[in-house]
Amino acid sequence: YEVRLSLVGSEMCIRDSGINKRDVYVINPRSGEKRLAVKGLQGASSNSPDGQRMAFFDHGDWHVMELATLARTQVTTGGRFIDVEDDHNVDRPGYPLYGWASDGKAFLASDGWDVWRVNVAGGEPVNLTRDGKVKGIRYGRPMILDPRQRGVDMNAPFMITAREERTKKEGFLRIDPKANRITALDWRDASVRPIKARKADVWVASISTAARFPDYWKIAWGGDSIRLTDGAPNMNGVAWSPGSRLVTYVSDKGDTLQGALFLPAGYEPGKKYPTVTYIYEKMSDNLHTFYSPSFSSSYTPSIYTSRGYAVFMPDIRYTINDPGMSSVWSVLPGIKAAIATGIVDSAKVGLHGHSWGGYQTAFLVGQTNAFAAGVAGAPLTDMVSMYSSVYWNTGSANQPIFQSSQGRFKGNFIENREAYERNSPNRYADKINTPLIILHNDKDGAVDYNQGITFYNTLRQLDKDVVLLEYQGENHGLSQLKNRRDYTIRLMEFWDHHLKGEQAPEWLDKGIPRLEMDRHYRERKPMYTPPKVVTPIKM
Repeated sequence: YEVRLSLVGSEMCIRDSGINKRDVYVINPRSGEKRLAVKGLQGASSNSPDGQRMAFFDHGDWHVMELATLARTQVTTGGRFIDVEDDHNVDRPGYPLYGWASDGKAFLASDGWDVWRVNVAGGEPVNLTRDGKVKGIRYGRPMILDPRQRGVDMNAPFMITAREERTKKEGFLRIDPKANRITALDWRDASVRPIKARKADVWVASISTAARFPDYWKIAWGGDSIRLTDGAPNMNGVAWSPGSRLVTYVSDKGDTLQGALFLPAGYEPGKKYPTVTYIYEKMSDNLHTFYSPSFSSSYTPSIYTSRGYAVFMPDIRYTINDPGMSSVWSVLPGIKAAIATGIVDSAKVGLHGHSWGGYQTAFLVGQTNAFAAGVAGAPLTDMVSMYSSVYWNTGSANQPIFQSSQGRFKGNFIENREAYERNSPNRYADKINTPLIILHNDKDGAVDYNQGITFYNTLRQLDKDVVLLEYQGENHGLSQLKNRRDYTIRLMEFWDHHLKGEQAPEWLDKGIPRLEMDRHYRERKPMYTPPKVVTPIKM
């Protein structure tokens, strides 16, 4: 009884050269007795459905612990399940556990491509999907179709998702572990999100692409599906992107990367278009995302494509100790590849990023003049001062973020000063020739407001073309609709001026004195000029 009620919890977090670790305890909820199970665990852990054992990833392999006795067994060897693509400063990271067998005698693990059955008693893991690594297919978790389901019945067929990494096609397969058989049910150049009726073999899915509204369809695996909803009427008469394209390129470090390129409304082959590049980390997986027009504090591609812009979202591959330079090594080759498609006008490329993407934007414009304009939302600009600041939204220090998360630095800024400084945007302020907007709000609880204001002051002192937008009382993004609307319109005016050559509005050209702000807001148009209507898309 005690074993079935055992809880697994972590009591403390250890910082060892920036690597997050935790001590895991088995707790008896009746008596409160606490026993140390694993000390300094770095990887993932998961309890079996019956509560009798825990699987955990440690030092490159999976282990199983019997919670009653704390006896542990290493059930994989050779580091097969190490995430070799993880570019963070983490020692032998693993993939999350993909689910337990309902009887608790096995669990499902991933090597990033295939799904494997690992027996808790040990023995050689069984590759259930077989060809993922060979064919470049990333097989996903089993689909839990009933929220009451506890684990995966390994004696019956079950469904999993799949995505072809090179093409972004998505698929659904049925795996029969008992018969050792895989059946492909569906593959599409689209984003598909299926659900199943609880008591019948009836499937419904939303199916979408960049140009296709995510309508619901009744799915007939291998046959003709039936449309249940129709969002097309809402798109009629609207300037909509005709779709997206995948751009493949090689970074300056030799990594093969991809980017999603969204076509402008009214696209004509052979014509070059002004382009807004949006960056964060890996963005190409958004190729089939349908973006409804909306006011945002980051980006909405359909807002841009409706006004005749292309939108490019490239991937970034990181090198330890060089998060800023990694954006240079990845983004600039991506831009060249996008230009080579003949769609992107090389003289009219803008750069936009928010938060970590804002940091990369602020860094990139100090390294290149390739961009006609840039927008850095809530950017980190001084890695040294930011290191020991506080992430106010949670109350934690920023230090682990810099070493074991996005920062990807080894050691602190004292141990690794040169790396922190060479990746700080403010160290290159004198090299910036790109017109820049900085968005930073006074109540930002993620990236301290001082990061934005000090960067702005530095650029102003150097007589650079920079504007600071601050929405008082707002946090890391913009929560109030009026502010999101205002920000979206100002960005469109900014891009229209720098990428299309239109006249700059008063606030951008001359600035607005603080005492004139009320007048300025009253005189602002309620909305920017509606885009030209183009022929509606045939759905």
